[in-house]
Amino acid sequence: MKTPLTNLLGLFYPKKCPTCAKIISNYEEILCLSCRMELPETNFTENEGNMIEKLFYGRIPIEEATSLLFFSKRGIVQKLIHQLKYGKQELIGRFLGEWLGAKMLHSNRFNSLDCIIPVPLHPKKLKKRGYNQVSSFGESLSNKLNIPMIENKLLRVSKSNTQTYKNRFERWKNVEEIFEISDINIFKNQHILLIDDVVTTGATIESCCTQLMRTKNIKISIATMVITE
Repeated sequence: MKTPLTNLLGLFYPKKCPTCAKIISNYEEILCLSCRMELPETNFTENEGNMIEKLFYGRIPIEEATSLLFFSKRGIVQKLIHQLKYGKQELIGRFLGEWLGAKMLHSNRFNSLDCIIPVPLHPKKLKKRGYNQVSSFGESLSNKLNIPMIENKLLRVSKSNTQTYKNRFERWKNVEEIFEISDINIFKNQHILLIDDVVTTGATIESCCTQLMRTKNIKISIATMVITE
């Protein structure tokens, strides 16, 4: 419910859409309606054998996988993720988590999950940025799916260089052996949902899964905010 103070603050500090910078109304959430309608949904959540699942065929055994949006260079989703990662707009992660969580609830493919694990940041990068952009996404998914999010058990133990200008092999080598799990028994007999912001080659997720699969009788599903086209 809007309070007089909230309305007054909105008058002097109006909320702006993170992708087009237009002032958004009290009835719009995070994005203006125009940008919201332009977001390219994947519709993977309901569909077995989708693009992200095919990405990992023959690489790692996964139960189910989904991504919410398609990512393209200089597109609206790139602007959205950039604001989430570098603009301190964690509410974007919450917005995307609530959206995807609602879709997963209505799907019959994600019913047996036990917990959520976010892909971690290296401590130095976490200190510099101040937050893991995947955490707010995971918190919303946790609330929607009514399962816990567990952080600080899957760890990033060495800092990788930026992935932006690397080819697929270079990306894979860049993340090889940079994750570890603090206790291989903590996820024993669990079906976990591994989450990340962007999946491109799948190298980071594959590296995480390699460590997680040291756990006995673990099952892994994957959910990301976006997938590159």
